[in-house]
Amino acid sequence: MTFGLSPKHIQDLPLDNLTTEQFLVLAIEAAKKLDWNVGYTSETGFIAFTKFSMSSWSEEVKVKIDGNNANLKSECTGSQMVDWGKNKTNIENLVATFNELKTSLSPEELAQKYEELKPNLVSKEQDVLSQPPPTTKEKITSVFAIFKPTQGYFITPIIINLNIAIFILMVISGVNFMLPDNASLLKWGANFRPITLEGEWWRLITNCFLHIGIFHLLMNMYALLYIGLLLEPHLGKTRFTTAYLLTGIIASIASLWWHDLTISAGASGAIFGMYGVFLAMLTTNLIEKSARKALLISIAVFVGYNILNGLNPNSGIDNAAHIGGLIGGLVIGYSLIPSLKKPNENKLKYTTVGLLTTLILISSFVVYKKVPNDIGTYDTKIKEFVSMEAMALEVYNLPPNTPNDKILYGIKDRGIYYWNENIKLIDSFKDLDLPLEIRTKNRLLKEYCELRIKSYELLYKAISEDTDQYKTQIEDYNIKIEAKIKELGGGQ
Repeated sequence: MTFGLSPKHIQDLPLDNLTTEQFLVLAIEAAKKLDWNVGYTSETGFIAFTKFSMSSWSEEVKVKIDGNNANLKSECTGSQMVDWGKNKTNIENLVATFNELKTSLSPEELAQKYEELKPNLVSKEQDVLSQPPPTTKEKITSVFAIFKPTQGYFITPIIINLNIAIFILMVISGVNFMLPDNASLLKWGANFRPITLEGEWWRLITNCFLHIGIFHLLMNMYALLYIGLLLEPHLGKTRFTTAYLLTGIIASIASLWWHDLTISAGASGAIFGMYGVFLAMLTTNLIEKSARKALLISIAVFVGYNILNGLNPNSGIDNAAHIGGLIGGLVIGYSLIPSLKKPNENKLKYTTVGLLTTLILISSFVVYKKVPNDIGTYDTKIKEFVSMEAMALEVYNLPPNTPNDKILYGIKDRGIYYWNENIKLIDSFKDLDLPLEIRTKNRLLKEYCELRIKSYELLYKAISEDTDQYKTQIEDYNIKIEAKIKELGGGQ
């Protein structure tokens, strides 16, 4: 079982008494016999991809001949962290099949097959196998290299470092590193419709850099690292940064639109957006043909699995952000293709980036303004309720020697008046789209206000008539009021 950034298995195989041409033919024939897709061949080796199956996400197999030895490498193309021995098995199967063919094919047959192969071979001067390092991924040779910006891998480590730094600051400030509570997430900038729509639009961005515990952080950073290594070398700093931030905003807007009361945080919406960008690119010829199909399948499986997993209501996954980010990424990816095909035209690049940014920000603003914020409206009005309740209860804070006329004024013109105003306020909630739990609470609040009014009316009569005959009824109402307060959860 191999574990790593991209699990791989590497092995050297001596040419022995074979020529470079004979070895190349035998290795290619072995790959074909194993039913692998040989997509790239040169004078010094080839690149093949294993078939996609339940046990394989299609591994990339590279064979490079150097002097009297050939370097054989099988590497996962998907974002899996463990290969469960698949890469080692691939190399073992290749070597075993190679040895079988070695004894069955004559030198004449090998020479004939090489002549058939020769017209399709890439010359040494253009051979990608002879241009180290062929990918940014292969520059990551240690754990520390993950966090260090380099050519072709500059923005990704900065984003990773920023996410980790914010998480460390959260933990230092006292936030639980395994499972932060809702109050902590909101304090640090999580996305939450009732608050975000009340003018705190910046949460659409800040939530993309927060994480709900250490495992959430680690999984997202691994996914970001993988897609960053694949995508950033193609996009460059400007396009990569723009795509990441814009897909993050799109994901946040999607979450805001879909969820009434979900607290959303994490980089996964933006990460899904980058996967969307890469999926768009994989449908074009921008990616080397031999790698295109394997990457397309493996990334599609990764995306599909995570979205299906998010359909489980108990998963805690914000699927709206994932799908929103993915769709936004596809749109951005296809929009960037014309400038990617003309890498030397900076004007086209910056014009595309500018138009995309303007269009998405304007669209996001329109959606932001259109999303109903019934919960936010309710929260604002419930503060009015609390304020009027306090004014209605002022009569109980009057000094013992207060004249009766002032007490009666406090009961009728302050108390009963504000209890009735609160009932009107509660009735206005019928126009809001509120969850059943809140609607139930509103019904109890109205019953509470009605009990208060009946109690105040009897109290007014008792004082104005200077009698104790309503004492028992008032006490009964007070008992009912206390019971209603308990039913509401201890108060408003």
